[in-house]
Amino acid sequence: VQLQASGGGSVQDGGSLRLSCAASVGTFSVFKMAWFRQAPGKERQFVAAIRWSGGSTYYEDAVKGRFTISRDKGKNTVYLQMNSLTPEDTAVYYCAIDSGYSRSVAITTSVGYDYWGQGTQVTVSS
Repeated sequence: VQLQASGGGSVQDGGSLRLSCAASVGTFSVFKMAWFRQAPGKERQFVAAIRWSGGSTYYEDAVKGRFTISRDKGKNTVYLQMNSLTPEDTAVYYCAIDSGYSRSVAITTSVGYDYWGQGTQVTVSS
């Protein structure tokens, strides 16, 4: 399984960015995908997740109403639309996939995901 994230960049306070993460899964299935982020000097934290079959979504409180996670099942791609960005959103954003390998039901913690992308930098300046 390979994940390729893209779409990061630098924006002004209040701006928007759209992240994409394409998964090459071979014979594996996709149960859910998620975005996490890690700011300098901080631990990696959950941002948003989406169940692949039903499309249920989950968000960290700080991004609710500003970020939207979506997926294209045909392309095995997950997106994160980020609006009203603030400097506190500055971080490296990682996509993650649950391919069923670890059989974990966790959604908002890293143990729920088997594979990770390389990360894409998002910088929001004031």
